[in-house]
Amino acid sequence: MYTFLRILAALVLVGVLALVAFIFWPVQTTSPHTDLPADYQVPEGAGEYAMQLADCAACHTAEDGERFAGGRAIESPMGAIYSSNITPDPETGIGNVTLDQFRAALYDGIGKDGAHLYPAMPFANYRKLSEPDVRALYAYFMDEVPAVRNAVTKTNLSFPFNQRWGIRAWKWVALDKAGFTPEFDDAQLNRGAYLVEGPGHCGACHSPRNVFIAQAGYTAADDRFMTGGEIGGWHAPDMREPNSAPQKWAADQLAHWLRTGRNNHAGVSGEMQLVVGESLQYLSDEDVGAMVAYLRHIGRDGPAPETPPARPETPGETEALLASADPGMELGALLYLDNCNACHFVDGLGANEIFPELDGNSLVNAPGGTGLIHIILHGAEMPSTELRPMRLRMPGFAKRLSDDEVATLANFVRSGWSNSAAAIDADAVAALRERRAEAD
Repeated sequence: MYTFLRILAALVLVGVLALVAFIFWPVQTTSPHTDLPADYQVPEGAGEYAMQLADCAACHTAEDGERFAGGRAIESPMGAIYSSNITPDPETGIGNVTLDQFRAALYDGIGKDGAHLYPAMPFANYRKLSEPDVRALYAYFMDEVPAVRNAVTKTNLSFPFNQRWGIRAWKWVALDKAGFTPEFDDAQLNRGAYLVEGPGHCGACHSPRNVFIAQAGYTAADDRFMTGGEIGGWHAPDMREPNSAPQKWAADQLAHWLRTGRNNHAGVSGEMQLVVGESLQYLSDEDVGAMVAYLRHIGRDGPAPETPPARPETPGETEALLASADPGMELGALLYLDNCNACHFVDGLGANEIFPELDGNSLVNAPGGTGLIHIILHGAEMPSTELRPMRLRMPGFAKRLSDDEVATLANFVRSGWSNSAAAIDADAVAALRERRAEAD
């Protein structure tokens, strides 16, 4: 028995020492992917453009806050994570951060104090950033952004998520290999892949999560990459299935949607408003074209057809029902005529660049329907962009419709025309209504 206790004590001691070593052993950071000349100078304008590619302002600028001064709450399954101040303020920002420390934050998720950053910072994607883009970002934030003194709210997650050393273990199983590897024999497709997989970090929202809450797939070689995810209670749609926007829209319509947040089919909503407003609208025609080419190339059934399939010209059952305006029709149809028909019409096709289509809309058909419920309750707004400065807003109906009525209306839309989404219930509406009330 004494021998057994000695062995057990020795094993416990070894385990404790191993844990201490795991926590405190210095982290090996990733080196630059390419070596640049010692006298390398960031080209004029490259810093701001790299920032726009990486969409830094969307997360690091709080509502009504100073630009890049942090403090924006980013919702996660573990709780709210507050973005950091990335202005060059030496005390509350990154003014004393070296280039190597800056790169370590982008590639390895290591903060200026050596702490492991929560993966709300998309370092799993930024690991693909080229060294010229890293240098450009560093120069921009150090030399072009005004310093703002702003001590942001400290992220305070519950145990065990407040133990940042655990993120080190997470990185071992969650991170893809560093660096971007060209996947195609086509320069445009490779540029599109770099933008989508790396600085654009599109997969952070549009890819599902695995059992480790890590992005399931980081390149198109993985069948799960860009096949739909969740962000802030909104469904980020699958971009590869045959009926998805990139695969069924014409290339010019997809490009216009990326640049302006609207086209002849849909308008952006949820987190995508920030992506368009802070990032995509500023991209060059060549880069938007590369993203479009890449997204249309990686369809699950192969590259998207050059000419999208035509819509049927004969009225369907839903259109005929609504056009009849029969007073005895079901409640869902009556609610649609009273609240939606003036803009989205009996055919559910809306008006080009003004009122989005409801027929075949990915948000309407999204699993769970939370995005549709949110818009019915609280409305939606398309961002103002340089090409389309008009800020269009749909009103919310939270004060006008009960939970049962919202659910009935949503289910009518989700099953109308060519839509065939699962039904939702009033409890889901009530939950979202309560969540909004708590946030306000």
